[in-house]
Amino acid sequence: MIDLTASDETADDARARSNVVRLAAAQALTGANSAVIFATGSIIGATLAPDISLATLPLSMFVVGLAAGTLPTGAISRAWGRRTAFMIGTGCGVVTGVLAAFAILHGSFALFCCATFIGGLYGAVSQSYRFAAADGASAAYRPKAVSWVMAGGVFAGVLGPQLVQWTMDVWPPYLFAVSFAAQAVVALVAMAVLAGVDAPKPAPADLHGGRPLFKIARQPRFIAAALCGVISYPMMNLVMTSAPLAMKMCGLSVSDSNFGIQWHIVAMYGPSFFTGSLIARFGAPKVVALGLVLEAAAAGIGLSGITAMHFWATLFVLGVGWNFGFVGASALVLETHRPQERNKVQAFNDFLVFGTMALGSFSSGQLLAHYGWPAVNMVVFPPVLLGLAILALASFAKRRRTLQPVDFPEPGI
Repeated sequence: MIDLTASDETADDARARSNVVRLAAAQALTGANSAVIFATGSIIGATLAPDISLATLPLSMFVVGLAAGTLPTGAISRAWGRRTAFMIGTGCGVVTGVLAAFAILHGSFALFCCATFIGGLYGAVSQSYRFAAADGASAAYRPKAVSWVMAGGVFAGVLGPQLVQWTMDVWPPYLFAVSFAAQAVVALVAMAVLAGVDAPKPAPADLHGGRPLFKIARQPRFIAAALCGVISYPMMNLVMTSAPLAMKMCGLSVSDSNFGIQWHIVAMYGPSFFTGSLIARFGAPKVVALGLVLEAAAAGIGLSGITAMHFWATLFVLGVGWNFGFVGASALVLETHRPQERNKVQAFNDFLVFGTMALGSFSSGQLLAHYGWPAVNMVVFPPVLLGLAILALASFAKRRRTLQPVDFPEPGI
């Protein structure tokens, strides 16, 4: 029986490794789509919006799309399988590119915001890639599977900003129109890659049973995982979405902004080559804590100056901090649910993360326009301190349960 179990785990991990390759490639392509939006959204917004304080609204709409798409992604994956959700998501990516290019050509701010919202729906589906990689894998391989898929984003850090750099001036005076047309093509390539993912429709037994979501969400481990995700991702997003426009306001060029975003995305995903190993060795809570501390350090760098080098250093350290915080929090989520509960729990976790991020992103433009770049960085510190405190409490609670003596019944009872 032991040999059979070991053989089954080996076969499952071989299947998971095959999926990881495709999902990592899809992560690179999808991340490139997001990179185009983040590198250009606030700049296009400042050009098309009726007021400068609305410049980051297209990026906020992207985040709203992320939040809006998380629960439907989980429902579609649960009913028809993850691959169906992936195909719908990449279709949204194609629509995003075509609609955004059309909006730029016609000078429509509202239409451009619609395009970035649909891009957020695509992004919501892509967030499930990391969890899909862990489906069926052994407990030992799951953190590595999540980490390796996230590592695909390294190539997004190169492809996305370079796509903008190569295409932004192709059709003057319509800055970035061709960039979004190219984005639609990239989404089509991602669709072809994801078509080969081995993600069968869930078995009927997996569609029923499991604990109520509320009961799962009350676990201290889940609370800590969700809260750290809620802090690490929205805080990173707040600084990242403000940075391109802040750089422009400080007299820096679009090329400087593209370079900063490029290395930010590389820093976001580059550590994923070893984040899984760090989690396996030191545990997810310690990796998450390191990530939160690095995000606070990035905000400190942002407060220290407004040269290109300061912005680049801020974005780079911020990216590394996000990786440790978000990948670690994702690994914590995987410890809180059973196989038949995975779709609803993972979708609920992402809804909390991106719902919070959507609420916060609306304030980024106002914060930058009315209070400046220093205020954007100052906002990071209180949530980070809260996350570290909750993480410490959850770890203490787990150790306390582990140390509690087990009461055995008297003989004969």
